[in-house]
Amino acid sequence: MKLLSFSHHRFPADVIRHAVRLYVRFSLNFRDIEELMARRWIEVRYETIRCWTIKFGPLIARRLKKRRGAPSPRWHLDEVVCNIGGKRMFLWRAVDDEGEVLDLLVQRRRDTEAALRLLRRLLHNQPAEPQSITTDGLLSYGAALDRLELRHLHRPGCLRENSRSENAHLPIRRRERQQQWFKSQASARRFLTTHAAIYNTFSIQRHLISRPTLRRFRAEADAAWATAVA
Repeated sequence: MKLLSFSHHRFPADVIRHAVRLYVRFSLNFRDIEELMARRWIEVRYETIRCWTIKFGPLIARRLKKRRGAPSPRWHLDEVVCNIGGKRMFLWRAVDDEGEVLDLLVQRRRDTEAALRLLRRLLHNQPAEPQSITTDGLLSYGAALDRLELRHLHRPGCLRENSRSENAHLPIRRRERQQQWFKSQASARRFLTTHAAIYNTFSIQRHLISRPTLRRFRAEADAAWATAVA
């Protein structure tokens, strides 16, 4: 991969990398990061940090995504209502049975065509064919899978059966409140796509592993980040 270019920027590359990581990794807004940087005697305006995240966030996300291994072929699909620019929109998400985000779409409707669009993206972009597709009780999923001749993989269920996908919405809900809702569909899509790649890299089920294993996973995540921002 080509190195990221930080030329024509007033601040050193390490400062830009650190500011972008704070924003995409933690539930902080731009003014919070401005204050944290000031504690390190770095005077940078929050608007400058916003420009950095818009420019470098998607580039870093694409690099992290390329380094990820193949996800599980057991998919969980779900949709949730979002307020974007004062309008009622639907965020469609797909995760595997380990909680890794596979894909997402922001759409205006919650019908068969919207479900079909998400499924077609998954079938086109994922490296392996699905073994099972778990959803909630929305009938649009079954209709879309009928049109793709994949109804035999469908596992419709209630909240408990699809809890993996339901829980994947929680980090987004926290960031949505922190940012006081998304301002436009384009900015929402850009942030959600970037956040998904960072979440997949740093999300660790720490309650299921030992402390030495946790340290190893964190070191691997940090190494992946260092390579992506080089």
